[in-house]
Amino acid sequence: MPEQRCYYEVLSVARTATAEEIKKAYKKLALANHPDRNPGDEEAIGRFKEAAEAYEVLSDDDKRSRYDRHGHAGVRGGNARGPQFQDLGDIFEHFGDLFGGAFGGGGRKQRSGGAQRGAHLQTAITIDLLEASKGCVKDLEVQRKKPCDACSGSGSEPGHTPEQCDYCGGAGQVVQSQGFFRVQTTCPACRGTGKVIRHKCNKCYGSGRENENVTLSVNVPAGIDNGMQLCLKGEGEAGNNGGPRGDLYVDIRVKEHPRFQREGTHLICEVPVSYTQAALGTEIEIPLLEGTHLLKIPAGTQPGEVIRLKGKGLADPRGGRGGDLHLSIKLIVPKNLGEEHERLLRKLAEHEQARVSPHEKSWLEKVKGFFTGDDDDPEEEQ
Repeated sequence: MPEQRCYYEVLSVARTATAEEIKKAYKKLALANHPDRNPGDEEAIGRFKEAAEAYEVLSDDDKRSRYDRHGHAGVRGGNARGPQFQDLGDIFEHFGDLFGGAFGGGGRKQRSGGAQRGAHLQTAITIDLLEASKGCVKDLEVQRKKPCDACSGSGSEPGHTPEQCDYCGGAGQVVQSQGFFRVQTTCPACRGTGKVIRHKCNKCYGSGRENENVTLSVNVPAGIDNGMQLCLKGEGEAGNNGGPRGDLYVDIRVKEHPRFQREGTHLICEVPVSYTQAALGTEIEIPLLEGTHLLKIPAGTQPGEVIRLKGKGLADPRGGRGGDLHLSIKLIVPKNLGEEHERLLRKLAEHEQARVSPHEKSWLEKVKGFFTGDDDDPEEEQ
């Protein structure tokens, strides 16, 4: 599969482009590559679809924010690519109104009055970092539309069927020619269905659908990050006239952990050690997301030094190499000293002072010499 292009590049806009600039760029690109203007040109149709995918993300503030932070991975969730449309008809249904009816034909006419795909739904689940690390299965309560049991989705009272719309002849659209384009508007009589219901179902009042509450199991892959999205195919709203269901998009929210910070697939954690542990070296037991690990602190370890544990980070949800655990050494200085503790520290201070070379000026002496001009260092002159 070829590498997916940057959505800003697709629409030829800057990353700082306003919503109006993005909309204008998409309209220009979509009109230039519209199937009615490029019959049989598969490359133009490909550009038409690519522009729609880019606009679908960049026109939505939340999706655009995730895309700016995480790229394509931030908006595709479990999909191989970013948001995709099933066919050209999906694009016409989503964005046809932007063109004031200029999207005549090209798939919309074929769908009018026939089976229409149901709407997509969107929801969110919250998990903790351990669940994100290992992967998990979550139950999700969803309210959605299903075909009406009483009329089997027809919208008509049992014993009756919908009739063809006289106004549009069953097309669902009223088409007028205006220069180069065909201006197509939804039929005001049947609202685009191509049919009218004379005897409405008493249960669904002619809509052909009713609410249902379902519990769905969501398989959350190991390593998933905050802001990613999963797509449950065919779990959205029921379609009209026997059309397929839409999809259900699940936004993932990962709670912050009190101990571990996350950077991609890597985990970062502070390890507090005392002066003597850092100076002499030791082994300490540290907690992991799950379980513990015996960590060796080498003698002479400095504050801020990072010890890396390979493979102890998070999995890559896209199947790449997993991350590491980065342990940052933090020196703990006691605030309240007992008499014996203070006596030993003062003895240590005396010992360290005795070992200072007589040829080396103290830091304070060097600072004083800098201001008085007497900053010669015998060792530097050699």
